[in-house]
Amino acid sequence: MKDMPIGIFDSGLGGLTVMSQIMKLMPCEDIIYFGDTARVPYGSKSQESIIKYSMQIASFLLEKKVKIIVVACNTASALALPSLRKKLSVPVIGVIEPGAKYAVNATRNGRIGIIGTEGTINSSSYVKEIKRIDIKKKAFTQACPLFVPLVEEGWLSHPITYLIIEEYLKALTKKNIDTLILGCTHYPLIKKAIQKKVGKKTELVDSASATAGEVLKILKKDGLKSERQRKARYQFFVSDSPKKFQHVGQRFLGKLPMWVKKINLEEK
Repeated sequence: MKDMPIGIFDSGLGGLTVMSQIMKLMPCEDIIYFGDTARVPYGSKSQESIIKYSMQIASFLLEKKVKIIVVACNTASALALPSLRKKLSVPVIGVIEPGAKYAVNATRNGRIGIIGTEGTINSSSYVKEIKRIDIKKKAFTQACPLFVPLVEEGWLSHPITYLIIEEYLKALTKKNIDTLILGCTHYPLIKKAIQKKVGKKTELVDSASATAGEVLKILKKDGLKSERQRKARYQFFVSDSPKKFQHVGQRFLGKLPMWVKKINLEEK
Protein backbone atom coordinates (compact mmCIF):
# COMPACT_ATOMS: atom_id res chain seq x y z
CA MET A 1 0.00 0.00 0.00
CA LYS A 2 2.96 2.36 0.41
CA ASP A 3 3.10 2.95 -3.33
CA MET A 4 -0.61 3.63 -3.70
CA PRO A 5 -1.56 7.26 -4.45
CA ILE A 6 -3.00 9.91 -2.16
CA GLY A 7 -6.56 10.86 -3.07
CA ILE A 8 -7.67 14.48 -2.82
CA PHE A 9 -11.03 15.99 -3.64
CA ASP A 10 -12.70 19.38 -3.59
CA SER A 11 -15.82 20.98 -5.00
CA GLY A 12 -13.64 22.57 -7.66
CA LEU A 13 -10.18 24.09 -7.91
CA GLY A 14 -9.53 25.29 -4.37
CA GLY A 15 -8.21 21.95 -3.16
CA LEU A 16 -5.23 22.43 -5.44
CA THR A 17 -3.80 24.67 -2.69
CA VAL A 18 -3.79 21.61 -0.43
CA MET A 19 -2.32 19.47 -3.20
CA SER A 20 0.43 22.04 -3.74
CA GLN A 21 1.49 21.82 -0.08
CA ILE A 22 1.42 18.00 -0.12
CA MET A 23 3.57 18.03 -3.26
CA LYS A 24 6.15 20.23 -1.51
CA LEU A 25 6.19 18.16 1.66
CA MET A 26 6.03 14.72 -0.01
CA PRO A 27 7.49 15.06 -3.52
CA CYS A 28 7.60 11.30 -4.11
CA GLU A 29 3.91 10.62 -3.41
CA ASP A 30 1.58 9.99 -6.35
CA ILE A 31 -1.64 12.04 -6.16
CA ILE A 32 -5.08 11.66 -7.73
CA TYR A 33 -7.17 14.83 -7.58
CA PHE A 34 -10.90 15.12 -8.22
CA GLY A 35 -12.63 18.48 -8.68
CA ASP A 36 -16.44 18.39 -8.66
CA THR A 37 -16.67 21.27 -11.13
CA ALA A 38 -20.19 20.34 -12.30
CA ARG A 39 -21.62 20.97 -8.84
CA VAL A 40 -19.43 23.76 -7.50
CA PRO A 41 -19.89 25.62 -5.20
CA TYR A 42 -20.72 23.33 -2.28
CA GLY A 43 -21.14 26.22 0.17
CA SER A 44 -24.82 26.81 -0.55
CA LYS A 45 -25.83 23.12 -0.83
CA SER A 46 -27.65 21.07 1.84
CA GLN A 47 -25.79 18.65 4.11
CA GLU A 48 -27.64 15.75 2.48
CA SER A 49 -26.34 16.77 -0.95
CA ILE A 50 -22.79 17.33 0.31
CA ILE A 51 -22.69 13.86 1.89
CA LYS A 52 -24.05 12.30 -1.32
CA TYR A 53 -21.49 14.07 -3.50
CA SER A 54 -18.63 13.26 -1.14
CA MET A 55 -19.50 9.57 -1.04
CA GLN A 56 -19.67 9.42 -4.84
CA ILE A 57 -16.24 10.99 -5.18
CA ALA A 58 -14.75 8.86 -2.41
CA SER A 59 -16.04 5.71 -4.15
CA PHE A 60 -14.37 6.85 -7.38
CA LEU A 61 -11.08 7.47 -5.58
CA LEU A 62 -11.24 4.07 -3.90
CA GLU A 63 -11.64 2.50 -7.35
CA LYS A 64 -8.30 4.16 -8.13
CA LYS A 65 -6.86 2.38 -5.06
CA VAL A 66 -5.86 5.42 -3.01
CA LYS A 67 -4.34 4.82 0.43
CA ILE A 68 -5.74 7.95 2.10
CA ILE A 69 -8.42 10.48 1.18
CA VAL A 70 -7.94 14.19 1.82
CA VAL A 71 -11.19 16.16 1.87
CA ALA A 72 -9.67 19.44 0.66
CA CYS A 73 -13.02 21.23 0.80
CA ASN A 74 -14.00 23.07 3.97
CA THR A 75 -17.73 22.59 3.37
CA ALA A 76 -17.37 18.84 2.79
CA SER A 77 -15.02 18.62 5.79
CA ALA A 78 -17.65 20.34 7.90
CA LEU A 79 -20.67 18.37 6.73
CA ALA A 80 -19.52 14.99 5.36
CA LEU A 81 -16.38 13.98 7.23
CA PRO A 82 -18.09 11.86 9.96
CA SER A 83 -20.06 9.93 7.32
CA LEU A 84 -16.97 9.33 5.22
CA ARG A 85 -14.92 8.12 8.18
CA LYS A 86 -17.72 5.80 9.25
CA LYS A 87 -18.09 4.13 5.85
CA LEU A 88 -14.61 4.14 4.31
CA SER A 89 -11.81 1.68 4.98
CA VAL A 90 -8.94 4.13 4.38
CA PRO A 91 -7.90 7.10 6.56
CA VAL A 92 -9.87 10.27 5.81
CA ILE A 93 -8.62 13.71 6.77
CA GLY A 94 -10.32 17.09 6.42
CA VAL A 95 -8.96 20.62 6.51
CA ILE A 96 -10.83 22.00 9.52
CA GLU A 97 -9.06 20.23 12.39
CA PRO A 98 -5.51 21.12 11.22
CA GLY A 99 -6.48 24.74 10.52
CA ALA A 100 -8.22 25.21 13.87
CA LYS A 101 -5.27 23.69 15.74
CA TYR A 102 -2.82 26.03 13.99
CA ALA A 103 -4.99 29.09 14.75
CA VAL A 104 -5.31 28.21 18.45
CA ASN A 105 -1.53 27.95 18.71
CA ALA A 106 -0.97 31.13 16.69
CA THR A 107 -3.34 33.58 18.41
CA ARG A 108 -1.86 35.94 21.00
CA ASN A 109 -5.02 37.55 22.37
CA GLY A 110 -7.32 34.53 22.02
CA ARG A 111 -9.62 36.18 19.46
CA ILE A 112 -9.87 34.23 16.19
CA GLY A 113 -11.80 35.19 13.06
CA ILE A 114 -13.11 32.64 10.57
CA ILE A 115 -14.25 33.28 7.00
CA GLY A 116 -15.71 30.65 4.71
CA THR A 117 -18.65 29.57 2.56
CA GLU A 118 -22.18 29.64 3.94
CA GLY A 119 -22.11 25.88 4.48
CA THR A 120 -18.87 25.96 6.45
CA ILE A 121 -19.86 28.93 8.58
CA ASN A 122 -23.40 27.68 9.27
CA SER A 123 -22.02 24.32 10.38
CA SER A 124 -20.00 26.05 13.15
CA SER A 125 -17.35 23.36 12.61
CA TYR A 126 -14.37 25.67 13.08
CA VAL A 127 -15.90 27.23 16.19
CA LYS A 128 -16.63 23.80 17.69
CA GLU A 129 -13.11 22.57 16.92
CA ILE A 130 -11.49 25.69 18.37
CA LYS A 131 -13.57 25.34 21.55
CA ARG A 132 -12.74 21.64 21.74
CA ILE A 133 -9.04 22.48 21.70
CA ASP A 134 -9.29 25.48 24.05
CA ILE A 135 -12.62 26.53 25.55
CA LYS A 136 -11.23 29.95 26.47
CA LYS A 137 -10.60 31.03 22.89
CA LYS A 138 -13.18 33.33 21.29
CA ALA A 139 -14.22 32.80 17.67
CA PHE A 140 -15.99 35.18 15.29
CA THR A 141 -17.35 34.12 11.90
CA GLN A 142 -18.32 35.63 8.56
CA ALA A 143 -19.66 33.88 5.46
CA CYS A 144 -18.09 35.15 2.20
CA PRO A 145 -20.01 33.38 -0.60
CA LEU A 146 -18.74 35.62 -3.40
CA PHE A 147 -15.04 34.83 -2.84
CA VAL A 148 -15.10 31.48 -4.68
CA PRO A 149 -16.56 32.82 -7.96
CA LEU A 150 -14.13 35.76 -7.81
CA VAL A 151 -11.16 33.38 -7.54
CA GLU A 152 -12.41 31.06 -10.27
CA GLU A 153 -13.00 34.06 -12.51
CA GLY A 154 -9.37 35.02 -11.96
CA TRP A 155 -10.21 38.37 -10.36
CA LEU A 156 -7.50 38.05 -7.72
CA SER A 157 -6.62 41.75 -7.56
CA HIS A 158 -9.59 43.31 -9.34
CA PRO A 159 -11.00 46.51 -7.76
CA ILE A 160 -14.34 44.74 -7.28
CA THR A 161 -12.56 42.02 -5.28
CA TYR A 162 -11.15 44.60 -2.87
CA LEU A 163 -14.59 46.19 -2.45
CA ILE A 164 -16.23 42.84 -1.69
CA ILE A 165 -13.46 41.89 0.77
CA GLU A 166 -13.92 45.20 2.55
CA GLU A 167 -17.68 44.71 2.76
CA TYR A 168 -17.42 41.16 4.13
CA LEU A 169 -14.64 41.82 6.63
CA LYS A 170 -15.63 45.19 8.09
CA ALA A 171 -17.56 43.55 10.95
CA LEU A 172 -14.74 41.10 11.77
CA THR A 173 -12.09 43.81 11.88
CA LYS A 174 -14.03 45.49 14.69
CA LYS A 175 -13.74 42.36 16.87
CA ASN A 176 -10.03 42.89 17.65
CA ILE A 177 -9.04 39.55 16.14
CA ASP A 178 -5.32 38.84 15.75
CA THR A 179 -5.75 35.61 13.77
CA LEU A 180 -7.98 34.93 10.75
CA ILE A 181 -8.68 31.44 9.39
CA LEU A 182 -9.14 31.29 5.63
CA GLY A 183 -11.88 28.69 5.87
CA CYS A 184 -12.03 27.83 2.17
CA THR A 185 -9.25 26.44 0.02
CA HIS A 186 -9.93 29.06 -2.67
CA TYR A 187 -9.15 31.96 -0.36
CA PRO A 188 -5.33 31.70 -0.35
CA LEU A 189 -5.37 33.02 -3.92
CA ILE A 190 -6.72 36.34 -2.64
CA LYS A 191 -4.61 36.21 0.52
CA LYS A 192 -2.71 39.40 -0.32
CA ALA A 193 -5.93 41.34 -0.79
CA ILE A 194 -7.36 39.97 2.48
CA GLN A 195 -4.13 40.77 4.33
CA LYS A 196 -4.26 44.35 3.07
CA LYS A 197 -7.74 44.75 4.56
CA VAL A 198 -7.10 43.18 7.98
CA GLY A 199 -3.57 44.59 8.41
CA LYS A 200 -0.17 43.03 8.99
CA LYS A 201 -0.79 42.46 12.71
CA THR A 202 -3.46 39.87 11.94
CA GLU A 203 -2.04 36.45 11.04
CA LEU A 204 -3.82 34.65 8.24
CA VAL A 205 -4.14 30.88 8.69
CA ASP A 206 -4.11 28.84 5.50
CA SER A 207 -5.05 25.31 6.54
CA ALA A 208 -3.43 23.79 3.42
CA SER A 209 0.05 23.54 4.92
CA ALA A 210 -1.32 22.33 8.26
CA THR A 211 -3.34 19.66 6.46
CA ALA A 212 -0.30 18.50 4.48
CA GLY A 213 1.59 18.08 7.74
CA GLU A 214 -1.26 16.02 9.18
CA VAL A 215 -1.31 13.78 6.09
CA LEU A 216 2.41 13.11 6.47
CA LYS A 217 1.94 12.28 10.15
CA ILE A 218 -0.84 9.76 9.39
CA LEU A 219 1.10 8.10 6.56
CA LYS A 220 4.13 7.66 8.82
CA LYS A 221 2.03 6.38 11.73
CA ASP A 222 0.21 3.84 9.56
CA GLY A 223 3.36 2.78 7.67
CA LEU A 224 1.95 4.09 4.39
CA LYS A 225 4.56 6.68 3.44
CA SER A 226 6.16 5.95 0.08
CA GLU A 227 9.84 5.06 0.22
CA ARG A 228 10.54 5.20 -3.51
CA GLN A 229 12.68 7.95 -4.95
CA ARG A 230 11.19 8.35 -8.43
CA LYS A 231 9.32 11.44 -9.54
CA ALA A 232 5.68 11.49 -8.45
CA ARG A 233 2.80 11.07 -10.87
CA TYR A 234 -0.27 13.30 -10.76
CA GLN A 235 -3.72 12.60 -12.21
CA PHE A 236 -6.59 15.07 -12.44
CA PHE A 237 -10.30 14.30 -12.86
CA VAL A 238 -13.29 16.63 -12.95
CA SER A 239 -17.05 16.31 -13.35
CA ASP A 240 -17.22 19.15 -15.90
CA SER A 241 -15.18 21.66 -17.94
CA PRO A 242 -11.74 19.97 -18.02
CA LYS A 243 -10.23 22.67 -20.24
CA LYS A 244 -11.28 25.45 -17.86
CA PHE A 245 -9.94 23.45 -14.91
CA GLN A 246 -6.64 22.98 -16.69
CA HIS A 247 -6.41 26.70 -17.52
CA VAL A 248 -7.35 28.05 -14.08
CA GLY A 249 -5.44 25.27 -12.28
CA GLN A 250 -2.16 26.78 -13.44
CA ARG A 251 -2.78 29.63 -10.99
CA PHE A 252 -2.68 27.09 -8.18
CA LEU A 253 0.10 24.76 -9.34
CA GLY A 254 2.25 27.00 -11.52
CA LYS A 255 3.72 25.39 -14.62
CA LEU A 256 2.94 21.79 -13.64
CA PRO A 257 1.66 19.90 -16.73
CA MET A 258 -1.99 18.99 -16.21
CA TRP A 259 -3.91 16.40 -18.23
CA VAL A 260 -7.49 16.55 -17.02
CA LYS A 261 -10.17 13.91 -17.67
CA LYS A 262 -13.91 14.38 -17.29
CA ILE A 263 -15.81 11.75 -15.28
CA ASN A 264 -19.62 11.54 -14.92
CA LEU A 265 -20.16 10.38 -11.34
CA GLU A 266 -23.92 10.03 -11.78
CA GLU A 267 -23.34 7.27 -14.35
CA LYS A 268 -20.92 5.33 -12.18
